[in-house]
Amino acid sequence: MTVLVNLAYLLRRPTGTTNYALNLLPYLAQLQPDYLATTASGLADYHPVPDQMTAEYGMSGHLRRLLWTQFRLPSIYRQLTARSPAPSLLFSPITEAPLFTRCRCVVMVHDLIPLRFPVSRAQTWLHRYYVPQVVQMAEHILCNSEATAKDLTEFYGVSPQKITPIALAHDAQHFQLLGLERRNYFLLLGRQTPYKNGAIALQAFAQIPHYRDYELWIAGPEDPRYTPDLKRQADELGITSQVKFLNYVSYDQLPGLLNQALALIFPSLWEGFGLPVLEALACGTPVIASDRASLPEVTGDAALLVNPTDAGAIAHYMHRLTRDPDLVKQLSAAGCDRAAQFSWQRTGEATVEVLQRYL
Repeated sequence: MTVLVNLAYLLRRPTGTTNYALNLLPYLAQLQPDYLATTASGLADYHPVPDQMTAEYGMSGHLRRLLWTQFRLPSIYRQLTARSPAPSLLFSPITEAPLFTRCRCVVMVHDLIPLRFPVSRAQTWLHRYYVPQVVQMAEHILCNSEATAKDLTEFYGVSPQKITPIALAHDAQHFQLLGLERRNYFLLLGRQTPYKNGAIALQAFAQIPHYRDYELWIAGPEDPRYTPDLKRQADELGITSQVKFLNYVSYDQLPGLLNQALALIFPSLWEGFGLPVLEALACGTPVIASDRASLPEVTGDAALLVNPTDAGAIAHYMHRLTRDPDLVKQLSAAGCDRAAQFSWQRTGEATVEVLQRYL
C-alpha cells in the first residue's frame, strides 16, 4: 500500500489548517506515507513540490496550487501506485484533490464559510463549483465538527455515512495555565474578515462602563480590505486609544497573550471548529463566544455563549468579568477541564483509523 499526503499548502507562518496537518504527522507516520511538501515544511523526508503555491502568495499562489493539483499531482500518484501492488490513497488535509482522475482520496473539510459569508469571488466560486466535485469523488470525507458535517449535507447533499467528524485539538504542553497575572485587556483573536465579527466586539467594548480602564487587543493578520474599516470604527466610537492592533502573533507568543487576557472575545458568525477558543480554554482564560455553529461543541458549559449580533449582551459579560472574580475562577477551572477532553492523539488516531479503511 502507498499513502500520499499532500502538504503543498503548508504556510511558513502557521495558522489553523497548517497546525492541523503538522499535529497529525506523528500519527500518520505509522502508515509510512510519502509526503508532498516544500522545504518550508521542515520535514526530513519528502517529495519536493514547487514553492509559491500557498496563501502567502495570494490568489496567484492558490491558482498555481490548484493547477499543480489537477495536472501534476496525478502523475506523481501514478508513479507511487506503480511501486505497490496494493491500492494507493491520497490524503489531503484540505479540500483539494485532482478531478476526473483515478486518484483515490480522503479529504478534510474545515468549513464551508464562503457559502454563508462570501469574502471573495474566487473563494465563493471554489466552494460552489470545485469543492462539490472534490467531495463527491472522494472515497471519504473528514471534517472537524458536527456543524461542518451538517453543512456538507445541507449544501452538497453528501450522505452522512460518507462523513466522519473528528474534533481538532490543542497542544497541552504549549497551551496551559502559566500562573501569570491578568492584565487589563480583552483579546479578540483571528483574521479580520467580516464573519469574524470584529465590528460587534468594538461596539461591545465601547458599551462597557468605565471602558477607559481597559483595552481591547486585536491579534491576527491585518487585511487591507477590512482592517481600515475596523480602525475607522474604533475612531468613530472614541475608543482608538484603548484598541491595539497587534497584527500576526506567533505561535510561541499566544500562550502568554491568552493567559494574561481578561477574556477571549470570540463573536464569530460561523466557525468550522474554532481553535482559538479551545486554546483559550486550555490556558484557563474566560471565553465569551458566539452560540452558533461549532462553538458550543467546543466549549460545552465552559464558556459564556451569546448571540453574536447582540453587542449589549457581549458588553454585559465583559463588564461582569471585571467585577466577579468568582465567575472568572469558575470559568478558568471549567475551561481547563473542558480542554483536557481534546487531544491531538485522539484526533490523529481517529484519522489513521479512517485512512486504514481505504487501504
